[in-house]
Amino acid sequence: MEITFLGTSSGVPTRSRNVSSVALRLPQRAEVWLFDCGEGTQHQLLRSDIRSSQIRRIFITHMHGDHIFGLMGLLASCGLAGSAQAIDIYGPAGLDDYIRACSKYSYTYFSNRVKVHPISPGRVYEDEEFIVSCRLLKHRVPAYGYRIGEKDRPGRFNVEKATALGIPPGPIYGQLKRGETVTLPDGRRIRGSDLCGETEPGRKIAYCTDTIYCDSAIELAEDADVLIHEATFAHEDAQMAFESLHSTSTMAAQVALAAKAKQLIMTHFSPRYTPANPMDVKDLLAEAKAIFPNTMLAYDFLTYEVPRRRTAEETQVSTV
Repeated sequence: MEITFLGTSSGVPTRSRNVSSVALRLPQRAEVWLFDCGEGTQHQLLRSDIRSSQIRRIFITHMHGDHIFGLMGLLASCGLAGSAQAIDIYGPAGLDDYIRACSKYSYTYFSNRVKVHPISPGRVYEDEEFIVSCRLLKHRVPAYGYRIGEKDRPGRFNVEKATALGIPPGPIYGQLKRGETVTLPDGRRIRGSDLCGETEPGRKIAYCTDTIYCDSAIELAEDADVLIHEATFAHEDAQMAFESLHSTSTMAAQVALAAKAKQLIMTHFSPRYTPANPMDVKDLLAEAKAIFPNTMLAYDFLTYEVPRRRTAEETQVSTV
């Protein structure tokens, strides 16, 4: 699970930061999931190592332009490039109407390869490996935060023990790795759980933007390996945050602390915080770290690999 930030500015792009978009790369299944798609996202993809042909799902938080204005261009380019893969898009009410209107007036046709799923609080998507859920955040328009939960994995399969028991390698190993009980040709019944180590807990990612500090963000980020949270303003500009229903750096840190997240990555910074101004984004980082030390600043093209939650047994084996 690799997170790549394609845009980390709020409202408008700057010379060094594009507007909101985050890519979650799942190499084991050759898929990319996008979270928000601000203007210029496809240009950012061209400058990254991410292949747009692998985009399978797009999750939109809300209908403000800096989070959706790149969507139609990206979808159209995928079609013109001959990328006929199906793309499922998830987002708030009005997203389907927006895409239909843009398609109609630009004479862009997607046939059946683009499907829009209106979301509401709760489970949004589930397959054999992941569950994606959302909650309503607190912003000027309906805005949702997402939680991506990887399902627990079976523990390490003990090949040495299987060999000692006289179990022949082959498809039967796959069944045992999944924890199934298998009957051997000689009549012995072998439980897969007896040959596997402790179950490895799945990883969890929370994505919360745009929002002011709220309980829903804490619930989404509970025990998250990574919390991606907006930090539009510095603490000294809290009044602007309250007026626009955005977060300060300290609010993002307080969410991470309350949720017992392992890592906070702040994004969605106001263009007002640059080296030429009295306050820089590094000052926002210092404010957040005073509350939650495991805090990072996102920047365009930052890639963060979410570490697996290996058991102590597996960690020992992997370091030998």
